[in-house]
Amino acid sequence: MEGVGAAYFVYPLAPQLLEATVAFAQAAKEAGVGAIVYTSQMTSRRDSKSHAAQSHWLAEQVFDWSGVPVTHLRPTLFAEWLLYPFSWKDYARKDTLALPFGRGKFAPIASEDQGRVIAKILADPAPHAGHLYKLLGPVELDVYGIAAAASEVLGRTITYTPLEVDEFLAILAKIPDYSSPFFTQHIGAVALDCQNGITGGTNDDVERITGRPPMTIQEFVAKHKAAFEVPPNSKTIS
Repeated sequence: MEGVGAAYFVYPLAPQLLEATVAFAQAAKEAGVGAIVYTSQMTSRRDSKSHAAQSHWLAEQVFDWSGVPVTHLRPTLFAEWLLYPFSWKDYARKDTLALPFGRGKFAPIASEDQGRVIAKILADPAPHAGHLYKLLGPVELDVYGIAAAASEVLGRTITYTPLEVDEFLAILAKIPDYSSPFFTQHIGAVALDCQNGITGGTNDDVERITGRPPMTIQEFVAKHKAAFEVPPNSKTIS
């Protein structure tokens, strides 16, 4: 990190987060890095039921202890959930969102909008040092509302089928890329947090920092419309 003015840290959803955080913070301190931007999670807190979210909270403390000026980012659930295969009852048809969020609400945030925030802070970190920003989309919705917004753009009916958390985790357990116990334990806890209002709210942080508001679900779906196309041989059920 020699010669680095500001550094960004984000870590995959994996159990080695704290070890990686300590190594990164120490390297930044030794190299005289001027600022760190850290992407944590909306559900990060001391008493989180998610092992990953609890580790994110501890990682925030480590960066604070390091003495390097740090900005913490806590994004809510990503709009990219709509692109994940496990979000759909039938990924080929893409007509039924099957998720364990009940009527819980959140303001989906696109990763692209998060990227703009990160770039702006890295370019001029001093005004943001010591701040914690919750990165939220412009409109708080439950998944019924998200399905309606997607339907509006796609011109076909997308429905939402709420699943029990255990039922959803059983589905994940059958998908190799998403079946690790660490991942499923985290997702189960996040689903309950969403149901209990932990992921809710909205604000203007993205627009204040970047000068441009974050994408709505309609804008996100329109931008990724090809990902929602139904194969010609697949019949959509409304």
